[in-house]
Amino acid sequence: MARPRHKLTDRELKAKAPGKYADGGGLWFHKRPDGGAQWFLRYTIFSRRHEMGLGSYPNITLKAARQQAAKWQAVVRDGKDAIKERERQRRASERNMHVLRDVALDAFESRKAELKGDGKAGRWFSPLELHVLPKLGKTPVSQIDQRDIRDTLAPIWHDKADTARKALNRLSICMRHAAALGLDVDLQATNKAKALLGKQRHQPTHIPSMPWQEVPAFYQSLSGGTVTELALRLLILTAGTRSKPIRFAHLDQIESDVWTVPGHLMKNTKGREVDFRVPLSSEALAVIEQAKPFARDGFLFPGVRKGVISDMTLSNYMKRQGSPYRPHGFRASFRTWCDEAANAKFEVAEAAIAHVTDSSVVRAYRQTDFLEQRRALMERWATVLQGEVACVVQMNTGR
Repeated sequence: MARPRHKLTDRELKAKAPGKYADGGGLWFHKRPDGGAQWFLRYTIFSRRHEMGLGSYPNITLKAARQQAAKWQAVVRDGKDAIKERERQRRASERNMHVLRDVALDAFESRKAELKGDGKAGRWFSPLELHVLPKLGKTPVSQIDQRDIRDTLAPIWHDKADTARKALNRLSICMRHAAALGLDVDLQATNKAKALLGKQRHQPTHIPSMPWQEVPAFYQSLSGGTVTELALRLLILTAGTRSKPIRFAHLDQIESDVWTVPGHLMKNTKGREVDFRVPLSSEALAVIEQAKPFARDGFLFPGVRKGVISDMTLSNYMKRQGSPYRPHGFRASFRTWCDEAANAKFEVAEAAIAHVTDSSVVRAYRQTDFLEQRRALMERWATVLQGEVACVVQMNTGR
């Protein structure tokens, strides 16, 4: 015989005396002595009786309580413990509600060790912070799809192509990080968004580099003896160093005629931080001697008020001189000179500009950084810069 259901009515609930009243189907109404009341469901599974709270009355109406009771009794009939199933669903819901900003920050924290200077410069996170998080930061990652990503990046997809590409790459990393956390995300969303965005119209442009034949005249024009001019001279003389190692050049890094640039100042990939030895020519050592009186806290090229000269100091100097070229381009100038005039060996020329050209296996077996060969090459480069010779005798032609 079927158990009677719906014994209670809305009218009588408020007038009930304290106690427990069955509505049928396992649904019970509990009126407390203090006047409060709540619903609970009684069910039996695996030969054990359980009571599952369904919420307070009148927040949960009689109709809503009956619907909840029917829902969870169906779960019990499927052989599942209703209380445990509700907890599982709650945890799943909480996991899926993690918003993108929280996931992005967690992904950034987990990758800091791979980034130069633990990511303090902010370059890894800034594409997300500037162009993605303002629109999607409060959105649960489980709800982000390719249309959301497309609409977010479309305004910069062509005009700021490189930034948009980086933002899409960082977002892909965040989605994979969310999946690793156990969140329900679409790992193909970024690839689908890229397909929706289409091919970028922007064509990347290389940093303009001065023809090596013009570098000596520019080098000799840096005769004012200022911190900026001395920094530019050392950058040109050392060829393989970028502006950051120059800006943070410290007296403790220099021993005899070798400047050892700490790995965290070098441009490395995949978390590799390898110190780089720079052979200093006689001219480079002379420039360092001229810079020593300006040194502050051991740094050769201090800023006006504190720290070291800024990232844009050298570039701005060249702009003020009306030059269309930039400091980073002197690496290309030097490298072209190596090929066209010095006839330097490929491995030596690449090592001079701190390029990694071989596989990790080859590097493991080759136990040299060509320091002596680079020392001779840098002396000859310094000679060219000073304009002391009109041409350069070819080096180790083997002909």
